[in-house]
Amino acid sequence: MTSHPICTSSAASAGAADPFIRDTVRWLERAVIGLNLCPFAKSVHVKGQIHYAVALTEDPGAVLGQLRSELTDLVATPAEVRDTTLLILPQCLHDFLDFNDFLGEADAVLEALGLDGTLQIASFHPGFQFAGTDADDVTNCTNRSPYPMLHLLREESIDRAVEVFPEAETIFERNIEVLEALGATGWDALDVGPHSTAPIPAGHTGEQLQ
Repeated sequence: MTSHPICTSSAASAGAADPFIRDTVRWLERAVIGLNLCPFAKSVHVKGQIHYAVALTEDPGAVLGQLRSELTDLVATPAEVRDTTLLILPQCLHDFLDFNDFLGEADAVLEALGLDGTLQIASFHPGFQFAGTDADDVTNCTNRSPYPMLHLLREESIDRAVEVFPEAETIFERNIEVLEALGATGWDALDVGPHSTAPIPAGHTGEQLQ
C-alpha cells in the first residue's frame, strides 16, 4: 500500500488520526476505486497524490480553521506532489442535516480566500441521503464514506480528467446502476464502514437539501 501523508491538529495527535486514515483508504480502495465510482481516483491514489488530513475536534468552528489551512496548503503545493486533499471529520457533524448546513460555511471560507474557481469542495457523509430516497436505499452509498469528509479538488485537475474521460457526465447514472446491481448485502460485504475503536458521537441521517 502507498505511504499516505498525514496532517492532524497537532503533532501529538498523529497516532490518534491513523485509524481514521486507514478506514478512509480502505473505503477508497474497495468502494471508490474497487467499484470504479470515480474513474479519476485510481491515478492520484497510485501516485500518492492524495493528502489525508484529520480534524480531531467536535467543534465545527475549529474544522473551518483547519479547512482554511488545508485549502491554502493545497493551492501552494505542486499538483504532482498533492493533487487533492481529503479532510476527515471523525468526531464532528455526524448529523447529516447539520453537515449539509455546514457545507455553506465551508464554501464561504473558499470564497473568502479568493480560491473559488481554483479549488472546489465536494463532500461525503456516512448518512448521505438523496432527496426523495429512503435512508436504506443502496444508491445513497455512492456518496457514503466511513466518516464525514470534505474533498478538496483542483478545478484544473477536474478539467483535465474530463478531457480524457468524455463520458464523465454519465458517471452518476452508471454509479446508480452499479449500486443497484450490488445491493445492500454486496455493499455490506465490502466492509468499508468505520473500524476505529475511538468514540464517535451517535448521529442521525436526513435528506439532502436541494
